[in-house]
Amino acid sequence: MGLPKLAPAQAAHDKLKALGILALNGMFDEMDAVGVLRYAVSDVLPGDLAIVSSFGADSAVLLHMVAQVDPSMPVYFLETGKHFRETLDYVETLKRQFGLINVHAIHPNPNDVARFDPNGDLWETDPDSCCHIRKTEPLEPVTEQYGGWVTGRKRYQTVERGVLPHFELTSDDRIKVNPLAYFSDADVVEYRQKHNLPEHPLYAKGYKSIGCAPCTSIVAEGEDPRAGRWRGLNKKECGIHYDFSGAIANPMTAANRHTLWKDGAFIADPFRDWEEGTNPSEARYVHVPLAVFLANRVEFLANPHPLGLLVSPGEKIEDVEADLSRFASVAIRFPAFSDGRGYSTARLLAERYNFAGEIRAVGDVLQDQIPLMRRCGFNALVVVHEPTRQALIENRLPEVAVFYQPVGVTEIPLGTRPFLRRVS
Repeated sequence: MGLPKLAPAQAAHDKLKALGILALNGMFDEMDAVGVLRYAVSDVLPGDLAIVSSFGADSAVLLHMVAQVDPSMPVYFLETGKHFRETLDYVETLKRQFGLINVHAIHPNPNDVARFDPNGDLWETDPDSCCHIRKTEPLEPVTEQYGGWVTGRKRYQTVERGVLPHFELTSDDRIKVNPLAYFSDADVVEYRQKHNLPEHPLYAKGYKSIGCAPCTSIVAEGEDPRAGRWRGLNKKECGIHYDFSGAIANPMTAANRHTLWKDGAFIADPFRDWEEGTNPSEARYVHVPLAVFLANRVEFLANPHPLGLLVSPGEKIEDVEADLSRFASVAIRFPAFSDGRGYSTARLLAERYNFAGEIRAVGDVLQDQIPLMRRCGFNALVVVHEPTRQALIENRLPEVAVFYQPVGVTEIPLGTRPFLRRVS
């Protein structure tokens, strides 16, 4: 079944503006979960609301409420490829028993998985990045189609969620609805028993919060219900949620705030800037400055994590020719609009070394440069200049028909007869 919506939803819904988030939260009793959900569906965001469900230990409660209020509400399940078999069976059980007719599985981009997690063990060494490519990245374009979405988060689950309201506003002016915010573990169990809801097959075995199989363990008596998630790691959330307190994670960024332009759109960037003092053996998803790589080559080559390379003007890409296959991305700096040395670096990568990874331009990237960058092999751009961003989005870059420096073996320089051009 295809996605129910294709166009991005308009942010900052007028009804929400009129009521104000504080007034909206003050309208309902703490335990009126069905009332919160019903009002969100009928008055706040009619036809503009979806639910993201993990189909985990507590999911039956909220999905039962959805079935009462609107069984046709879009329900999205992040099928990460790492779930317990029992969870996948549970999805089908709840769909059938509750009459949910609009459930969609969201899968990670297979190219991202092949590129960043080819062996399927990224969760062992870099769980944040594993969650990014399997959850955050696939979910974001879906949620952007709606004015808001429903979650099953609850205050009692962690200290960070202790101030969770029924309604919260994200940084891109969309609204999250948390009908179960004030439910305790006992409330969840009571509701499940009262309505004779099917229990997740793993719950009775001690799994109180259930996510991907490799990162979920049994919870002991008296432990936090989410203690079994990413046990032993300094990690509490997968990154798709932003709590009212701001203590869990940054808000999901709207697509028009991303800075990486690739494949015709601004998308989330898995790479981040290099920080001084980073251990070369533990670095991951960073563009390593060329000089730093050369100084620590052995450690970087032994590092199992995805890495990029950062090349600055005056540096020779030839110095790392033998190691180019180590990098998923090469970022070439343009510190000033007038500095054109990066074009030559890109051409060497694309034409001489046949580099098959991402070649991105960073720094002072302006719209007049982009046609030239594309000719020289750049396939990604980091753009912060607002007029250039708009020009890319609206597809109105300047056209350049005549070039003085030929590229490849087909272009002929101005004023040169084709038969005089020698191609080596």
